[in-house]
Amino acid sequence: MKKINIRFEQDKTLDTVDIVIRAASRDAQVDALMESLAQREPVRLTVLYQANCPTVIDEKDIVLISADGKNIRIVTLRDVFHAKQSLQSVEGILSGNFLRVSRFEIINLKMVRKYDFTLVGTLRIEFENGMETWASRRYIPVIRERLSGEEGYLC
Repeated sequence: MKKINIRFEQDKTLDTVDIVIRAASRDAQVDALMESLAQREPVRLTVLYQANCPTVIDEKDIVLISADGKNIRIVTLRDVFHAKQSLQSVEGILSGNFLRVSRFEIINLKMVRKYDFTLVGTLRIEFENGMETWASRRYIPVIRERLSGEEGYLC
């Protein structure tokens, strides 16, 4: 494990806290440090379950979220929930672990097992639970850009 030096530099011109990690290269230790710094309170969504009974779910349990008319459908490893919100409003509160893959769908990157770019111009996404979805052609360049920074995601 590399030695970590921590120091504070005051800059009265800043309105926010700006954290920069400097290292010879990006490795697992740097990634772990970045992940721990990025941790925030997990988002919890209140959704409707059977017989319109309100239920709270953690974002870490979500596989994907899709638009279903004026409502959204939230798929977890164990069940499917519904909420009377727009996909855009939910997207705004989710952590960086989520990525929009089409006009109607957002996925949890932590639940993805495999990305398949083998078919020309298409992207098949397979989840840990065996489910799969397809990304819209329009979103593929954005997805590629995002995933190119994520080690081990692209085949």
